[in-house]
Amino acid sequence: MKKSLLLPLFAFSILSVCRETNPTTDMQIQKIIPPIAEREDSLLESHGNTRVDPYFWMRLTDQQKTATDPDDQTNKVVKYLEDENTYTIEVMKPTDNLQKKLFKEMTGRIQKDDTSVPYFKNGYWYYTRFEEAQEYPIYCRKKGNLDAKESVMLNVNELAKGYDYYAVGGLRISKDNTILAYAVDTLSRRVYTYKFLNLETGKLLKDEIINTEPGGAWSNDNRTFYYTTKNNITLLSEKIWRHQLNTDQGEDVMMYHEQDPSFYISVKKSKSDDYIVISCRSTLITDYHILSAQEPLGSFRQFTPRNGPHEYSIEHFKDKFYVLTNWEAQNFRLMETSQDSTHLENWSTLISNNPDTLLSSIQVFSEHLVISQRSNALTSLKVIHQKTGNHHEVSFDEPAYVVYPTTNTEFNTKKLRFRYASLTTPNTIFEYDMNERSKTILKETQVVGGHEPSAYRTERLFSEGRDGTQIPISLVYKKGLIKSDQNPLLLYAYGSYGNSTDPWFSSIRISLLDRGFIYAIAHVRGGQEMGRKWYEEGRMFKKKNTFYDFIDCAAYLSNEGYTSASHLYAQGGSAGGLLMGAVINMAPDHFNGVIAAVPFVDVISTMMDESIPLTTAEFNEWGNPKNLESYEYMYSYSPYDQVSTQAYPNLFVTTGYFDSQVQYWEPAKWVAKLRANKTDKNLLLLHTNMVSGHGGASGRYRKYENVAMQYAFLLSLENINE
Repeated sequence: MKKSLLLPLFAFSILSVCRETNPTTDMQIQKIIPPIAEREDSLLESHGNTRVDPYFWMRLTDQQKTATDPDDQTNKVVKYLEDENTYTIEVMKPTDNLQKKLFKEMTGRIQKDDTSVPYFKNGYWYYTRFEEAQEYPIYCRKKGNLDAKESVMLNVNELAKGYDYYAVGGLRISKDNTILAYAVDTLSRRVYTYKFLNLETGKLLKDEIINTEPGGAWSNDNRTFYYTTKNNITLLSEKIWRHQLNTDQGEDVMMYHEQDPSFYISVKKSKSDDYIVISCRSTLITDYHILSAQEPLGSFRQFTPRNGPHEYSIEHFKDKFYVLTNWEAQNFRLMETSQDSTHLENWSTLISNNPDTLLSSIQVFSEHLVISQRSNALTSLKVIHQKTGNHHEVSFDEPAYVVYPTTNTEFNTKKLRFRYASLTTPNTIFEYDMNERSKTILKETQVVGGHEPSAYRTERLFSEGRDGTQIPISLVYKKGLIKSDQNPLLLYAYGSYGNSTDPWFSSIRISLLDRGFIYAIAHVRGGQEMGRKWYEEGRMFKKKNTFYDFIDCAAYLSNEGYTSASHLYAQGGSAGGLLMGAVINMAPDHFNGVIAAVPFVDVISTMMDESIPLTTAEFNEWGNPKNLESYEYMYSYSPYDQVSTQAYPNLFVTTGYFDSQVQYWEPAKWVAKLRANKTDKNLLLLHTNMVSGHGGASGRYRKYENVAMQYAFLLSLENINE
């Protein structure tokens, strides 16, 4: 059984709750008693099996959450969540000063007056800037050259006044540069409203489009705008519409309706400005529909018939399309086809599949192609001259780093812009001359107060999994730290959807490193760090490989003397929160503490309910539990269903009341069930942001309040109070 490590910072509060008030004295010792959720057993039957869910009552509908006159159930749920928040705040009260110090450190490293690297498009230089003490961005442009007068398109700080949450996305400017379309979300449900601003007069048009995604496309007539709407219940992107300026949304014409709820859809404009492109994506299948941007009243045509599994992406160039495809190529290959004959049988190969290298994306220029690729858990850029076929890779020296193309809006240039970072090197924007093979730094993210990369050390390790698989681990620590079983170490992972966790720099992480923590990333199966096979080995009926890999990485770090179970911590969010829930059921004695952010933990109930956002679109990721085989496999690891009577590590769990990705009731139910079953006296804390969703608070400073609380949780367990 794991020994509880309740350190002095929490000791008074925790020990006080264990005492009973002495009835023979007048002294009342304040107790901090955790909320005990009421148990109301619901019987959930599937495939002849009955699951007992004692906290099913915590689920509310959107209508209940937003009602001006809440019903009894809503009041009951809200009270429970607020009681948990109160409990967390009270237990964490001894860390108030530490939290304030951490928050000041984190926000103090942010450059207050900051400006993005300007990029040129269609006669204007565009950039985003921040002003000191302001939470939100200011979107600006200058006509012709950077010495021209600044024109502020949107000051989000002004727009956000009076809102607890405010997000702007999907900025799209008409080709004649006069109309800005932008999408606004004020509830954090990822349901946006598009507004249209006349950039010449500064006045909003009467047009307003509700229930949208933050992405769209203008046709070349400067008055026709294509956009996506959501299903009102599942919130899945479902329909593409054509809107004409100065008309009501009710007059808009539906251009495409996705009938398969396993697909996400969106619409964008090609880099060439020649095509409007509808993208339809499921876990294993991609489908595109294209329309000439010169024909705003035309009809879309399918790029190639939908079949699967087949994933691909397209980029238009002159009279052809480049296609990055995994058709008969697990790690993808590059092909091309005429813009007039786009069906698969007309595609021809330019770069063949490489079993050791995953081709991730392409950037097209008039003379060059740039391939983003991934091999051996590292990203790289391959530059190809379109006429000669000569190619080379952009070189870097660090053992673990990440590099991606950034904003490249122009065709007729030999300059590539890319973003580079490592666990020690701050995010840096480079401009790379593809002919001269020379790099120029355009911007290096400033760490206010100073940061010296050479003061830290990064390593790349490989842990051997239980099936013999070599699992990469990236880690960073302050130079001078020596191996010791007393070192605190925070191990992070995600491991789902093929999303790779790359070794990015984080200035907030310095607050842990400078206090003696090692930070490590386990590149577990389920991502694509080691190629497409790495993803296939960590989904569906191989999902447990993700959990086993993480546990084996944790054991490796302890066995190699970097840390020990008494000082090892884990962190993951969303699907990475599922990972956290699974590993503490399987191997609770490996960790002293765990942070699970917006964790997807009630796998069976969520995937059984097709009215919940995202469910139907993810059957090929997790499985459909309406099929017996999938049900049994998912049930065997579902964190909520597998909670048992045993000791668990110290836990800090977060959620958002308006989360549409992972509904708040999943972590809330999980915490309630853990509290009722765990046999230890370790901390179990739930913090619900009652005004936000999946991404937490909006604004560039406020979000760090929650991070500061989480870091204080970790540091206090190590008796680090300053």
